[in-house]
Amino acid sequence: MTRSTAPLVREVDVRHRYEILVDEVAAGFTAYRDRDGQRVFFHTEIDDAFAGQGLASVLVQEALTQVRASGKRIVPVCPYVAKFLKKHEEFADITDPVTPEVLQWLETTLAR
Repeated sequence: MTRSTAPLVREVDVRHRYEILVDEVAAGFTAYRDRDGQRVFFHTEIDDAFAGQGLASVLVQEALTQVRASGKRIVPVCPYVAKFLKKHEEFADITDPVTPEVLQWLETTLAR
């Protein structure tokens, strides 16, 4: 699928996620929950129709940039976000480790 415009990343706060749109079509998202000044990312997904276009990287880059601007910190429970952060050290100063407490909190929060 060819795109005619640059992808757009937007936060959809009521759904606790950032979405990436390609030509006004939702192509994927990265989901989060907020905890005490932290934004805990737990899942990233790109629709198969948009695979292989580097959209996950664009999505996560923009989401983390928005997190920085908001003054929150990042907790990368999502494997893709964790992998992204290993290659993009510019976010190291706002990244917190994934701890058993965070994982327990996330499990409880998502079960509600």
